[in-house]
Amino acid sequence: MRRADRLFRIVQFLRSGRLLTAQKLAEKLEVSQRTIYRDVQDLQASGMPIEGEAGVGYTLRRDEDLPPLMFTREELTALVLGARLVRAWGGAENVAAASHALQRIEAVLPAELRNDFDSILLYAPGFRMTTLLRERLDVLHGACKSRRMVRFGYVREDGTASSRDVRPLLLAFWSGAWTLAAWCELREDFRTFRMDRMEDVAVLERTFVQKKGQRLEDYLKRTLPPEDRARFG
Repeated sequence: MRRADRLFRIVQFLRSGRLLTAQKLAEKLEVSQRTIYRDVQDLQASGMPIEGEAGVGYTLRRDEDLPPLMFTREELTALVLGARLVRAWGGAENVAAASHALQRIEAVLPAELRNDFDSILLYAPGFRMTTLLRERLDVLHGACKSRRMVRFGYVREDGTASSRDVRPLLLAFWSGAWTLAAWCELREDFRTFRMDRMEDVAVLERTFVQKKGQRLEDYLKRTLPPEDRARFG
């Protein structure tokens, strides 16, 4: 984590009004207490109204703070559930980002919503997402964004195996499984591949230019009704 990000998060945690010890902050940020002491001293020296001392705890003086972040209870539930879903089923990068987002949300909630945050009982177990699948999701997402060709072995449900070179377009999550929508050069048509049936995934140096009839918008027009296309926009 960049130091600037860590300093920002320290301030966000202290905005909650709770007295937080250096040990607690160190656990949240996965750094040493010595690092927290140094960061807090630097923040205080820069004019941040942090009160407290080592061994006691720190808080941000409320009269100098920004207004707390406000959500309705329904909005808060949706945000927390969304972050938990991402943390359960997302790629390795998504998991870290979702965890940080939850911490930031909690840090800036007003007192009356803080209890609601702790009582949201909607969870998303992600035990089926192995480390390999999480890393593969990140790799394929990067290929979609950079428009680089992807090569992999693929095993269909009936056991038929093949090698594919594809132009990746998007990743979609369906009923507990991630799929890659792509233009398949072998079939010369759009195909959808389950990520957990891929083998030896490699992103090639070769990039592709989206051609009419092979573009993401062409895929969506073919596969989705008009009212659902905006969800992928």
